[in-house]
Amino acid sequence: MLEFINGLLTSLDDFLWNIPLIFLILFTGIYLTVRLKGLQFRRLPRALKYMFKNEEGGEGEVTSFAALCTALSATIGTGNIVGVATALVAGGPGALFWMWVAALFGMATKYAEGVLAIKYRVIGKDGHVLGGPFYYIENGMGSRFKWLAKMFAFFGVIVGLLGMGTFTQVNGITDAVKNFFDPQTAWSLSIFGREYSWTVLIAGIILTVCTGLVIIGGIKRISKVSEIVVPFMAGLYILVIVVLLVLNFDKIPQAFAQIFEGAFGLRAAAGGALGAMMAAMQKGIARGIFSNEAGLGSAPIAAAAARTNEPVRQGLVSMTGTFIDTIVICTMTGLAIVLTGTWDIGLEGVAVTTTAFVQGLPFAESVSAFILMICLVFFAFTTILGWNYYSERCLEYLCKGNRKIVQSYRWLYILAVFIGPFMTVSVVWTIADIFNALMALPNLIAIVALSGVIAAETKKYFSKPHRQG
Repeated sequence: MLEFINGLLTSLDDFLWNIPLIFLILFTGIYLTVRLKGLQFRRLPRALKYMFKNEEGGEGEVTSFAALCTALSATIGTGNIVGVATALVAGGPGALFWMWVAALFGMATKYAEGVLAIKYRVIGKDGHVLGGPFYYIENGMGSRFKWLAKMFAFFGVIVGLLGMGTFTQVNGITDAVKNFFDPQTAWSLSIFGREYSWTVLIAGIILTVCTGLVIIGGIKRISKVSEIVVPFMAGLYILVIVVLLVLNFDKIPQAFAQIFEGAFGLRAAAGGALGAMMAAMQKGIARGIFSNEAGLGSAPIAAAAARTNEPVRQGLVSMTGTFIDTIVICTMTGLAIVLTGTWDIGLEGVAVTTTAFVQGLPFAESVSAFILMICLVFFAFTTILGWNYYSERCLEYLCKGNRKIVQSYRWLYILAVFIGPFMTVSVVWTIADIFNALMALPNLIAIVALSGVIAAETKKYFSKPHRQG
């Protein structure tokens, strides 16, 4: 029976994350790009400027930069290290090109989410903000679609508590720590009849305490931690990759040639060119979407808390998240893997990126592996914080702002983090993927339905002379 259920869940997951959802997310991005006249390309310099220049006197709980960091804390995760490697192993170097395509169109979707998040958010007398897809569905599309908003919020709680936010990330952290410090499980103990390394238990306890200290403080503490940790972790990772690329500078042109040739199946034999191209396209687009979360509806929950009165301004800031996540960080990971050739030597998952670090950096093998472990730990930890905030806001919408329920949920979330290292995550990952897909559907429907509002807000904002440049 368990095998049947697992097989059924896997089939449903494969179906949702294959043609239907990928097509819908990509279609939404292309449609918005056309309707907004390529805004993500024309206005990117202004968006990057707004990232660091906070609006004066706007309503909200945190600065636009803090809201962006909170969103990035959940978006930048193990997928930027492990996910890129998986895509390249399965689809070849060309998958990276299609990740870029997904990200460039996804920037228009992320912009739309940011605009709607601010336009339809609700701000209480105490300055407490609640916003996101559930509010722009209910207030933008009308109360008769409240069931769609509740559907999104319900799936958001499930994904945060049982999937993306806890078990999968915690397992990623404890596995990374164990593989570095105790790969042979030399220091073991028995828990519930199973053998675990002491490093897993110690890492799990430290992680639980750190998570509790942050999330008990709510959005303001989460955003403050994210403002420090996200730039640090992204900066550290980018610096290490830059060192790797500089030391292997002569191989970069060939790496780009492999990427573009692979994207269109030019290296495959005549009969297999189309198949190679389709594999690269499917893996690249799917991983790009999954990495930057454009269209999934998570980022606008954080965007709604931004201290601003201009929906378009926050939309521009929000779309830089996709640019940073995929165009910058995923590209660097992909280049490191392609130019070192580790995508094609029979490795899988994190081993692909670890080997790329070991081969491409001038450090001892243990030092290179340690650097990647630290990056993985920080990436996964911030994802735990970001998804706690997302799932809390979803629950707050469902329970109509009942603070006791929300406070109780925080302790339940901390408990899930504590038991995460001891969970078998294969089925949990599958369930998380399914609910993630189901969470995206109401959001995408709302974005397309409200695209006229997005276009009107954009036109009004840029019609003022000082904003036309």
